[in-house]
Amino acid sequence: MGFVEGIHRHQMVMFPESLDEYIADDNPVRFVDAFIESLDLQALGFERSVPAETGRPPYNPGDLLKLYVYGYLNRTRSSRKLEEEAKRNVEVTWLLGKLAPDFKTIADFRRDNGEPIRAVYREFTLLCRSLGLYGGELVAIDGSKFKAVNCRERNFTKGKLKALRRQAEAKIERYLQELDENDAEETDSRKLTREELQEKIEWLKKHKGTYDELERQMEEGGESQISLTDPDARSMTLGSNRGTDVGYNVQISVDAKHKLIVDHEVTNECNDMNQLNSMAVRAKAVLDVDSLEVVADAGYYNSQEIKECTGQDIVPYIPQTNSSTNKKAGLYTKEDFRYDAEKDCYWCPAGEALRHSGGGTDKHGRKMRYYISARCKECAVKHKCTRDKRGRRIPRWEHEECLEELAERLRAEPEKVKQRKALVEHPFGTIKRSMDQGYFLTRRLCKVRAEMSLTMLAYNMKRVMGLLSIEELLTALPG
Repeated sequence: MGFVEGIHRHQMVMFPESLDEYIADDNPVRFVDAFIESLDLQALGFERSVPAETGRPPYNPGDLLKLYVYGYLNRTRSSRKLEEEAKRNVEVTWLLGKLAPDFKTIADFRRDNGEPIRAVYREFTLLCRSLGLYGGELVAIDGSKFKAVNCRERNFTKGKLKALRRQAEAKIERYLQELDENDAEETDSRKLTREELQEKIEWLKKHKGTYDELERQMEEGGESQISLTDPDARSMTLGSNRGTDVGYNVQISVDAKHKLIVDHEVTNECNDMNQLNSMAVRAKAVLDVDSLEVVADAGYYNSQEIKECTGQDIVPYIPQTNSSTNKKAGLYTKEDFRYDAEKDCYWCPAGEALRHSGGGTDKHGRKMRYYISARCKECAVKHKCTRDKRGRRIPRWEHEECLEELAERLRAEPEKVKQRKALVEHPFGTIKRSMDQGYFLTRRLCKVRAEMSLTMLAYNMKRVMGLLSIEELLTALPG
């Protein structure tokens, strides 16, 4: 008995196998091909979707789009690596009909077709909706930081620039002092020569001028930081004591039925405080429903955003982190005071009524009403309530009822908040670890948004191809 042997590579056959025989009927690449063939690339806005009558023929944008979608599905995003795959990968050879575009052509396609690529993601979302893969009842929203093409050393905040300027000034002063000492005394010990010191001083003055120019640019642009390699990237906290990195904040909304991503966005805002309403409204529009429940973590707790959601038939479930200084000091918090809507007053733990005594605007620009009691000074439990000699004052926002309704929903349905982790955190884990797409290859916000659309399209395709067979998906495509 010998080994299982293959065909000799120089063996001639009378009837050569066709390229199609190398691709199984249930191979995902068949769906990638059919899905992109079903799109109207001209209507989506792809450049060169209609070839010119003169000049050198361009590559079909559909072929380049197929190459990118295949690459993102298979952990290959670099244009140079995609060029290699086109030459050696039998699936790509089948997909492109043996075309092998160079890396510059591949890279330029992604650069020049940002919005059309994002539109392709939306087309696949519509297909998923038509197949009934979205429940449209509950979505979870979350954000995660993705690394940009910009190292920390080429990102500057106002504080960092001031520190660097101080260091430069201190070194210049020290070198000038050494120059004076060299002129005043002669010694055999090794010191920097006058020319070396002058060179270092000039180098430091040049960098100090650079710091001044960067600070001026920040002042003129109203920015708190500036990045040199990717001007749109920002230094962001990674959370869980993991420090900071320069990147982008990627937002997603995930439907509860099959954990498919409904919508996504890339922003350079450093936190999630202002993202709730925009992401919830977009998810509601994509799902085409009259009302929607939305769950998010405490990082999204923003009273204005919550109010805007409730005004658009969106029901938020967001826990609030109690960061009250009174709680840290062991004193009564606002939650210990009960609001009486009928009498428009607050009842304190001692049973006294705090009544309306004026209003104003807080630091966030919200209209507030303030409630106090004249009997605070003589209260027996004042030491448990406040350290203010004038007594306790309770602020109430003009739309506080939205926050009270939210708190009541959380008490009635605590499982909604627990469900959030299972819905929205694993997509980021899959994208960053399994798909190796936790960092960007392109620069500027418009380009990284297109890149992220390809990532999200690949993620949803993987999940859908796990839910339905390739045959079912091919049958569902129009035309």
